[in-house]
Amino acid sequence: MEELERKWAALGRIAEAFNRAGLVWAMGGSLLLYLKGKTGRFADLDLMVREEDAETASGLLSEMGRRTPTAPNPAYRTRCFEEWQVDGVEHDCSLLPEQIAEWVTVKGQRIPLQSLADWRRYYQLMDRPEKVRMIDAPDR
Repeated sequence: MEELERKWAALGRIAEAFNRAGLVWAMGGSLLLYLKGKTGRFADLDLMVREEDAETASGLLSEMGRRTPTAPNPAYRTRCFEEWQVDGVEHDCSLLPEQIAEWVTVKGQRIPLQSLADWRRYYQLMDRPEKVRMIDAPDR
């Protein structure tokens, strides 16, 4: 399966499970930048989950893939940070419901998105100036 199609398929699977379970979640990171026309590619799926849904999200992800070992990175200022592989695609998982800015449909599933403004702030906190410049740049 082509790499991009594999990523869309994995996202569809995850979205179906998260939506069925009623989790509050959203996409961010490089996929958000890709969907908003800020970059031509994305490496992984940055899943943001409401803190009280994190345990359920972990359980659902464990049914689909495997948790990859990770050393906590102080740049990621979340209470819960996990990395997973589902269908060979890496994902990392606090989200407030009001941070969901819009929705898109992928593989027949509704995918909530965080705002670019939220991710601009996150990238500043993570000292990722190249990502901040991508967000600030005019659309591609």
